Amino acid sequence: MTWSVLRFPAARSVCAFLAAVVFGPGVLRADSLDAARALVQRVLPQHAAQITLEPLDHAAGAPDAFEVETRDGRLVLRGHNGVTIGSALNWYLRNVAHAQLSWCGDNLALPEKLPAVPEKVRVTSPYAQRVYLNYCTFNYTGAWWDRARWEREIDWMALNGITTPLAITGQEAVWQATLRRFGMSDDEIRAFFVGPAFFAWQWMTNIEAWGGPLPQSWIDSHLELGQWIVRRERELGMTPILQGFTGCVPVALAKKFPEARIAQKKVWCEIPPGPAQIDPADPLFVKMGRVFLAEQQKLFGGDHLYAADPFHEGEPPQEGAQYLHDVGATIFKLTTEFDPQATIVMQGWSIREGIVRGIPADRLLVLDLTGQKWRETKSFWDRPWVAGIIQNYGGRHSLGGNLPQLASTAPSLLGTAEGKHLVGIGLFPEAIEHNPLLFDLAADLAWHTRTPDLPAWVERYVHARYGKNNAAAQRAWATLRDSVYTQKSPEPPMESPLQARPALELKQASPWGSFERDYDVTAPWRAWSDLLAASAELGGVDPFRYDLVDVARQSLADLSVPLHREVVAAWRSGDREKYAAARDRFLELGADLDTLLATRREFLLGPWLADAREWGTTAAESDLYERNARLLITVWGGAPENTALFEYSCRQWSGLMQNFYLERWRKYFAWLEQQPAGFDDHALPRRDGRVLPAANDFYRDLARWEYAWCDAHEPHATQPSGDSVAVACALFEKWSAARERSYATFDWNSLKSSSP
Repeated sequence: MTWSVLRFPAARSVCAFLAAVVFGPGVLRADSLDAARALVQRVLPQHAAQITLEPLDHAAGAPDAFEVETRDGRLVLRGHNGVTIGSALNWYLRNVAHAQLSWCGDNLALPEKLPAVPEKVRVTSPYAQRVYLNYCTFNYTGAWWDRARWEREIDWMALNGITTPLAITGQEAVWQATLRRFGMSDDEIRAFFVGPAFFAWQWMTNIEAWGGPLPQSWIDSHLELGQWIVRRERELGMTPILQGFTGCVPVALAKKFPEARIAQKKVWCEIPPGPAQIDPADPLFVKMGRVFLAEQQKLFGGDHLYAADPFHEGEPPQEGAQYLHDVGATIFKLTTEFDPQATIVMQGWSIREGIVRGIPADRLLVLDLTGQKWRETKSFWDRPWVAGIIQNYGGRHSLGGNLPQLASTAPSLLGTAEGKHLVGIGLFPEAIEHNPLLFDLAADLAWHTRTPDLPAWVERYVHARYGKNNAAAQRAWATLRDSVYTQKSPEPPMESPLQARPALELKQASPWGSFERDYDVTAPWRAWSDLLAASAELGGVDPFRYDLVDVARQSLADLSVPLHREVVAAWRSGDREKYAAARDRFLELGADLDTLLATRREFLLGPWLADAREWGTTAAESDLYERNARLLITVWGGAPENTALFEYSCRQWSGLMQNFYLERWRKYFAWLEQQPAGFDDHALPRRDGRVLPAANDFYRDLARWEYAWCDAHEPHATQPSGDSVAVACALFEKWSAARERSYATFDWNSLKSSSP
């Protein structure tokens, strides 16, 4: 493979402005070089002495680039900030040293002497912006992160070329300072705040109060953490996106300003109360907005990028293009009067043309979270935009996606009329720490002007991930590449009935989910077999052990679909003996899946709960945080009899599988077996294909049990148990015959009617 200078599209005034915001000075400052050296030291402490860092000339507004070479026996990395030097290091690890730093296991077992680069390489990015993080990521994955975990993530960002991360940690301190100046007491403010697991949706203007009230110790500790995060990101050359003001305020504020046009918003996803919204045409909007921006500047500094998504997943108080135009113009005027260099950053999720047209074209950056919204918005009405991927809705585990679409979307738009205002790529996952191949490809696209050769790219990825080019492992990933990673949907649900609120008539686990499988369901099993064959050579490599468990997990999750249908068919047949056997087989599969998951820390419930409790300064605070952690991944929110988002964030985690999901199924089967012959639940009321929690007495009791589980504090393992390879081998042998029998007769096309 050859690498050369990549051509950057001709700069226009819009792109030049945005590039200037991100890239800043063209000279590598001493503090940036120090930050880059510290990054290299953290990633390769045993080899850092063999690495020389050198500045690379870089004019303001020019495309990012890095160089890698070996000179006089030393590895030389060149860049103009920590991000480009980090990207140079990552390129070297992947393509020369065959090593990898990953969310899901590291392979950094390098030889004592670093391998030489055959010839000098220079790589250039066609994208001024490489944006990272979804609001949801901060909660579905990062709710309980401490400084050490954030440091590792920021290092990952630098290695993967991220220039523009969303930064919302500590935002509650900004709001507290703002609301104090508008007459609200600290008790009122803390009651307005949601609990720590739900801030993403508060800052996206969807909810207030749920999971709170918020302790002051959290506000104080996360102000300090948030300040450290943006400081480290800036040291490495990143430009954090801070918050803009869109007028979402506490409901209680309306009582303090009765003359202001403050309207309570519609309740979002059955989680009352809906927050309030100041009409942008009301003078209070600008007055409060100025205070908010000033308090944020005081606490976090500024980088001229302000996230502002008015009416996100909600409706404006008035209709009409002129009103929406005025909203955009008001937000822009407010922000630029405070910061004349401000650029508004807006998600494409529920974007409105009128608001967009109220903001000058060269002062707006649109984030296309799915990479597909541009098709229905005329490329965001000729505004600068970033093509992204979203992935991992709610953190629900799945192994797969649509690699061909991911690999081609942004490169295919470069140089086209549709892509003339495309200025970047983005990674906007709702959750991370799984499905690493997909995200590694998404990040690597920052350095490609053309769609990469996927078979060759995946082969290099596997070699780097495992450190050895094992034929069986390569065969496994080729199988996965052409099956689970070539699905029509870029975000396939791939859910398991084991995680669903129990029923006979069952179409999905989560809202908008599905049990459909858009691939050859034997493929993960073939890959599982090949990975077991590779385990003799690779069994000691940590990323390999993670991948083996993950492929086995997906295979067993797939098998749970026909096994559930067998339970249903046996019950409906009236053959109680056949039903009992099918029931026990389904539950046994779930128990074995729990055992498999227990072998990896990434698949444990315990660390999620323990990390939540660790933030508490009192027992009561720890209990509150644990309750938040449990709520998010199970019932989510709302009253027990009226939950709507239950299972949106369902996880295939050891502890959760055994003590929550399987316990629900055991309760359901015990109830079902008390029903008269011929009973069926297909007539029970449903929403999104799922039985409502108030459908009958059993489901009302089950909903109360679910909420009681969220209030409990029983301990769960925080360290893995069992050997991943041995358990995966035993379960493959145990379940292969059941898979062959079930798959031979099951009609997978019958699931298509359950698609959302």
